[in-house]
Amino acid sequence: MTDGRPRLRVGGLQLLTTIDWVGRLAAIVFLQGCPWRCRYCHNRELTPLTAPGMTPWPDVLAQLSERQGFLDAVIFSGGEPTMQSALPDAIRDVADLGFEVALHTNGYAPAALQEALETGQLSFVAMDVKAPFDVYEDITTIPVSGRGPEQSVDLLIASGVPHEFRTTYHPALLSTDDLRQIGRDLAARGAQAYYIQKFRREGCPSPGLKQSVLLPAKLPEDLLEEFGRIFRTFAVREP
Repeated sequence: MTDGRPRLRVGGLQLLTTIDWVGRLAAIVFLQGCPWRCRYCHNRELTPLTAPGMTPWPDVLAQLSERQGFLDAVIFSGGEPTMQSALPDAIRDVADLGFEVALHTNGYAPAALQEALETGQLSFVAMDVKAPFDVYEDITTIPVSGRGPEQSVDLLIASGVPHEFRTTYHPALLSTDDLRQIGRDLAARGAQAYYIQKFRREGCPSPGLKQSVLLPAKLPEDLLEEFGRIFRTFAVREP
């Protein structure tokens, strides 16, 4: 924008998805920047906060405006959207166009998540939970990176904003015991919706992870049954 607001760094725009927010026709705005270097990341090109070829935010808004009456919603994803101080204003901009707004986040910065929630314009938040909080760096490669997400989980649950938690599963990075620990911890905190997402090779920067993955056709039945009991909504998402 040109009104003195922080610049929103947009790394990409998908003008239609029917699968990323069930029941909505949505656009996805991919924002630059992420503080982590997750070993299975499939959007590594969005990790730097600055990158060539960024789309100016006014141009994105113009394209979204042209789809009023067709699209239902706009999703802010990344990268990690909460790295950008311009995110709350961007959420308001999109809501002012009449769209529902969703946020995909890793929860690394609870204060930034709180600021996004306080816009009062978020209709849905999906938060990744990478691992048990005390071993987050096994996935993110960043020491003590589980501290922020642990606070963000509690913050999101207390917010009253509809949300879900989700974990990407690769058997070389997480055991089924890890999944059980994550699920039980989330349920104990009051989470209602949890999804396990199976690893997908597309975009993964690690040849070793792509070559070594031998995902079981089905996770242990006792794990699935337990999660079916302790969560109101639970499912395994295929790649």
